[in-house]
Amino acid sequence: MHAQGRRSPDWCVLGVRTVWRTVGDGEFFCPGCGGDRNYHRRVGRRRLVVFGLPLLARGPVGPVVECTACGARYGMDILDHPTTTRFSAMLRDAVHTVALAVLAAGGTEARTVRRAAVGAVRAAGFADCSEEQLVTLIEALAADTGRLPGLRAASGSGFDARGTALAIELHEALEPLAPHLAPAGRESILLQGARIALADGPYRPAEREVLSTVGRALSLCPDDTARLLTAATRTPS
Repeated sequence: MHAQGRRSPDWCVLGVRTVWRTVGDGEFFCPGCGGDRNYHRRVGRRRLVVFGLPLLARGPVGPVVECTACGARYGMDILDHPTTTRFSAMLRDAVHTVALAVLAAGGTEARTVRRAAVGAVRAAGFADCSEEQLVTLIEALAADTGRLPGLRAASGSGFDARGTALAIELHEALEPLAPHLAPAGRESILLQGARIALADGPYRPAEREVLSTVGRALSLCPDDTARLLTAATRTPS
């Protein structure tokens, strides 16, 4: 009668426990917390526990990323996702690079184009951006043949956008960002460039080429890029 609720005598004798050791730290975006948090990079080793004492090793565990705030553990690939701060900086730099590329392709003579570019760059996070700064930067990039040898003067149309160096600049700014953006976010960046190009009239061939490069760097298929560029011409600025 008294044995009905009695547990097996070895119910708490044997078990497996993981002993963790911290080997690094840093900052990451924690999905559990929903924000930027500090983390510990930890490795562990499973051990057979007898009477609460760890005895026999049962193999390694990890490494894992452990949030210092909520304690949740993730695989190391979680560090591939940028922090909120890093993501904001990547997005800001992407819009800035697209604006410069479009200006380099179409020229900076038209005030409407310069104003459209400044508006896009300011909205992305460079609140102090001015027309003079953008024009000066484009001139500096054109003169810096060591950095952008593909940019060279083109009579009447700003700078030649066909250089491979300019395409490299766009891919370097946009490709790391693209996987972390929803389709609407990638399309938005392309459309911002399109609105700059259209600020002084229809697309120039060099502007279309730059915007096609932007679409490729953002992992948009050519048909979607063409559709968006056409739709932008029908949308009032």
